[in-house]
Amino acid sequence: MKVGSNMRRKTGYRIIARTGVVWLIASALFGSPPVQAQSVVPKYEVDPFWPKLPGNWVVGPLGGACIDARDHVFVLHRQEGLTEAMLKGRDWSDGARTLIKAPPVIEFDPQGNVINSWGDAKVLGDYLHDCLVDQDTNVWIAGARSGFVQKYSHDGKLLLQIGKAGVFDSSDGTAKGKPLNSSAAQFFGPSAVDVDPQNGDVYVADGHGGGNTRIAVLDKNGKFLRQWRLHHTEAERDIEPLPHCMRLSNDGSVYVCDRLANRLQVFDKMGNFKRNIDIPWKKYTRDNEDLRKYCLTLWRTFPPCTLVQKIGEGTSAVSVEFSRDANQRFIYVVNQNQREVDILDRATGKVLSTIGHGTGLFFQGQLFDAIRAAVDSKGNVYVAEDEGRRLQRFKVVGP
Repeated sequence: MKVGSNMRRKTGYRIIARTGVVWLIASALFGSPPVQAQSVVPKYEVDPFWPKLPGNWVVGPLGGACIDARDHVFVLHRQEGLTEAMLKGRDWSDGARTLIKAPPVIEFDPQGNVINSWGDAKVLGDYLHDCLVDQDTNVWIAGARSGFVQKYSHDGKLLLQIGKAGVFDSSDGTAKGKPLNSSAAQFFGPSAVDVDPQNGDVYVADGHGGGNTRIAVLDKNGKFLRQWRLHHTEAERDIEPLPHCMRLSNDGSVYVCDRLANRLQVFDKMGNFKRNIDIPWKKYTRDNEDLRKYCLTLWRTFPPCTLVQKIGEGTSAVSVEFSRDANQRFIYVVNQNQREVDILDRATGKVLSTIGHGTGLFFQGQLFDAIRAAVDSKGNVYVAEDEGRRLQRFKVVGP
């Protein structure tokens, strides 16, 4: 599927969103206020004019998204999700232009312009899942169907790889082997990566479905230091541990998505368990049944209607991020099951507000199969969708 519309044809760019919302135009002219003490929960509106892409790019499923100190947004594009049949299509309204796959790593400026793109899909690994820009502007990337994580310069030069390519931390070294969770710098399904700004230690959530189930810590050169597992009680022994996301907070805590338990778990840097934060989860409802009918009626081919099973039957803790104020008052969690981003008070774990929920699936401001929410210095939120195949910007419009 091609992402874009015919707006701003003279520039050669296209806006990802297909349906502009006229009443948002006026507010788009004003910048968002900088993050202050974050004493008031911000309100959000979708920005229909962000981002802008070259007209011949085809965008497939997206993975991680991360933001640097200049509020430049990096998004990971899963090129393997595009078939040759998709590339052979033509946009007849624009001169039958030949289409190409969007690059694996795309960098946007705050206005939504593409200012750089890079990456070799064969080197990056499959199923790009998370990225992190460290304090030295290096970009860390984890591919969930690989056995390694990588560190790149801001412009895409490979600086460090932790773990061997083509090798998994399993009984036979392949993706078909039994996960080992061994005390080694080799992974099996790394789903998230973060870096401790105090000493450069690298934290990896090694736990995409079917692989390892641990948080591994390595030094800045990739030497293995320690690891721990999610904290499940005896009563929770039948819940598969799946650390799907992870972020370090400014006060030295490690927040991990315990995905199949629909919650965040908080640890100190040594792996000592501190608390759970439950993320809202609802069982199958009539509203979700209406969405299923909507999908089957109007979208028979794309997005795949089989994926609507994630609605009401999926998981609620998919990614975690913090507001950029010093105290990081707010936590932003992608709640895939509810088709929303939940905004929580970090101290209490209480849900204060949500972004993106609604009765539809594929229109602007609605979320389908969201995989990552990133937050810039002004509090704007950027949501990458896997099978939704788009990156949406929700801008702050007031307290």
